[in-house]
Amino acid sequence: MSNIQWEKLLSGTDVRGRAIAAEGKRPNLTEEAAAGIGFTFVNWLAANLDRETEEIEVAVGHDSRLSADRLKKALAQGMKLAGAEVYSAGLASTPAMFMSTILEGHQYDGAIMITASHLPFDKNGFKFFTRQGGLEKENVIDILNLAAEREEEFLGQLDLDSAEIKEIDLISDYAEHIKKVIRKNLSPKVDQNKPLADFKIIVDAGNGSGGFFAEKILRSLGADTEGSQFLEPDGNFPNHAPNPEDKEAMHSIQQAVLENKADLGIIFDTDVDRAAVVDSSGQEINRNKLIALAAAIVLENDPGATIVTDSVTSVGLKDFIEDKLGGVHHRFKRGYKNVINEAKRLESEGESAPLAIETSGHAAFKENYFLDDGAYLVAKVLIKMANLNAEENSKVGDLIADLAEAEIKEEYRMTIQLDDFKDYGQQILENLKDFVEDIDGWEIAPKNYQGVRVNCGANDWFLLRMSLHDPVLVLNVECDQEESLSQILKKLKDFLNNYDKLEVNYGV
Repeated sequence: MSNIQWEKLLSGTDVRGRAIAAEGKRPNLTEEAAAGIGFTFVNWLAANLDRETEEIEVAVGHDSRLSADRLKKALAQGMKLAGAEVYSAGLASTPAMFMSTILEGHQYDGAIMITASHLPFDKNGFKFFTRQGGLEKENVIDILNLAAEREEEFLGQLDLDSAEIKEIDLISDYAEHIKKVIRKNLSPKVDQNKPLADFKIIVDAGNGSGGFFAEKILRSLGADTEGSQFLEPDGNFPNHAPNPEDKEAMHSIQQAVLENKADLGIIFDTDVDRAAVVDSSGQEINRNKLIALAAAIVLENDPGATIVTDSVTSVGLKDFIEDKLGGVHHRFKRGYKNVINEAKRLESEGESAPLAIETSGHAAFKENYFLDDGAYLVAKVLIKMANLNAEENSKVGDLIADLAEAEIKEEYRMTIQLDDFKDYGQQILENLKDFVEDIDGWEIAPKNYQGVRVNCGANDWFLLRMSLHDPVLVLNVECDQEESLSQILKKLKDFLNNYDKLEVNYGV
């Protein structure tokens, strides 16, 4: 028997683990684990498609992580051991790997993207796709359980040096798909061949897998991309974290836009399922602003539709979507998969929900298979940018000029020092509801789907919620003045200090 702890590799709807020894810790996402997951993914696909494993075709791609090639070979060996045909997409994006099940000339039965998004260099993981979309948590649990049951069967036959994989140029085909989307939606007043010829647009790929966007899409459509940075893949991530939410990363692309006098800056995470942009003034269009921009674009063609977001969006955003744009803001739970599945549910019940978007930058459009795709999100921005320039001589930043945002945005994470932490955390949240009723000016927000969200007047609010995976209570606060922040934190600290297993780690 192996020492693989299969259940500990589960992370939401993904597999994630340590793939490189670091900080004195040994890897748990080993080649043997990868081979086993490849083997059982093929068997899971065959069972769900009612096919023989020898009829299954799977594509594998990866971002720039140092462990990617080794894990790809191991995955492929496990898949071939199960009887499947395996295709290597090489350096790819997560959305491109899903599209490998859809695009003409590919249309594989399943796909795996090797990535751990923005996590440190020593981590890695797998995202799984079929033509129906990304796998759900219960599907990944089934694959891991099957690996645990059948590990003697595949571990005894592994030869990790023997896997031969057919190479495919998926990212070029995916880029052609994105360009077709852009051209299809341009105003007749825009040059259909080189619609971006009037613009200087720079890309920050964070040394992940998004560098293709500058060459294969922007330059091909006529844009000047001089000043783009960190396009070369490097799994050490030497320049900044490949994460649009990272302050250093966002500052880097802002500076690049201003120094190069660019019309637009684009920043991707490692595997390009998230993105943010910077306008010509250096304004970061991220989090609430990014949601506002995407909503403005969508609601123009689908008036009155519902925009589904996660739970930490602002009061100002709700007002902007509903009062300025005439849409409906449906604030749901944290987790991009939760947001996407909620939009799908609303659609199934007859409510138009064309956009599901989380503040982290995961944006999924109904028209694009509800796939969270940073490149597709940017494509929508580019279409609007070109059309505005031709028709109104205005800029994308103008679309969100009326968005009112709180001046102060803070997040605090407080550890629950218990192994059985969920019940303890839930009891705190239940007791908080009673506490709020006695505070003048505080009101529990209606239609709240996660934790306890409290409106404190004007743009001021806070949300206390359980972390999705960790023994942590997360407190998000937005307000306009430091005095308001201090008052909110002090009142909450008086309440939270009643719980001796909760580490209240902020000062007031």
